[in-house]
Amino acid sequence: MGPVELEGLEGLEALQELEALEVAVDRLARCDLAMYADSDSIERLERVRSRLGAIVTGVVAEFDASGAWAPSGARTAAAWLRRHCRLPSNEASREVRRGRQCRELPHFEAAWSAGEIGAACVDLVASVRRPATEAALARDEEMLVDYAKTLAFAEFVRVLRYWEQRADSDGAEEDAMEQRARRDVYLVPSVGGTFLGKMTLDPISGAIVSGELGRLERELFESDWAKAQDELGRDPTVDELGRTSAQRRADALVEMATRSGTAPADGRRPAPLFGVLVDYPTLSGRICQLAQGATVISPGTLLPWLDEAYVERAVFAPGRRVEVGITSRFFTGATRRAIELRDQECQHPYCDEPAERCQADHIVEFSKGGPTSQENGQLLCGFHNRQRNQRPPPDDGA
Repeated sequence: MGPVELEGLEGLEALQELEALEVAVDRLARCDLAMYADSDSIERLERVRSRLGAIVTGVVAEFDASGAWAPSGARTAAAWLRRHCRLPSNEASREVRRGRQCRELPHFEAAWSAGEIGAACVDLVASVRRPATEAALARDEEMLVDYAKTLAFAEFVRVLRYWEQRADSDGAEEDAMEQRARRDVYLVPSVGGTFLGKMTLDPISGAIVSGELGRLERELFESDWAKAQDELGRDPTVDELGRTSAQRRADALVEMATRSGTAPADGRRPAPLFGVLVDYPTLSGRICQLAQGATVISPGTLLPWLDEAYVERAVFAPGRRVEVGITSRFFTGATRRAIELRDQECQHPYCDEPAERCQADHIVEFSKGGPTSQENGQLLCGFHNRQRNQRPPPDDGA
């Protein structure tokens, strides 16, 4: 059998496999979807979707490399995808780019093909791949894949940013400077008199504005809640409040401007707080982040803010702990701060409420002898802390 005949046979088999996939999807679509509305089925479906996405990207990469798009008159594979698959321009370009990047990330490509990670992880790793990090990425790719497969996506983002700073500290500083240079805010009146706006802020400036905006929004939420509770005579639902969350954010922004215009001369400026996280033998403070939101930043980013910011250094080491003492019921001061830096968010596996909105609670209950210590403390949001402390109904013997 010659090469041409073999190619034809393989092409026929590939076509049959594709047709079988379409039939299977058709059968699945005709089913009662409620049959699959359980955790196991959803997890399997998401895994299958990731695997199929990896296959599509791989096929697009082969299509791109073969030049089979050229006879149609398209200038690029992305242009062909835009026209024939009716994809947005940015999505078509991202698909082609992702296929090219996967060739340089074999371990991530394999994990994606197995459904162990999604396209977002691949895109994230590809975004830190540049000449200065290529060698380190080739060396550490297997390690990073393991993190991607086991950590929540937000946690993997932080790990990758830590890694990027180690692999290319100069590049991380340049990226931070570019972020700062791209800051921009505009607010203009429209024809009808409504003001339209947009803002782009670097992580530190954004944290300052977001933190104050969030604080005022929570004040307005509590006011709306109390008013609705008084009018209804019961706890309201969110839909029964006087304002939507978007409206409260808008009103909070106006309140910020109002308070700024009437602030006392000796008022205190909102100063950012940075955390420098290091292990015990490494006190150089290479890993820095915003205390609010755990956003990883480069050490050089701190320099313009050092005259007004608060900087803290937390040293974590085996066997060392911050202890308040068993007679103290509440987590306060350094003990609570150490727990905030360590946990960074609610420790319930299905929650990512930030540290500043969480409660510090005992792992082993205080009433059962659990000490008020860093090791026996954890962050839980109000909802999950209440859920954890709810007692099961008593057994009536039925």
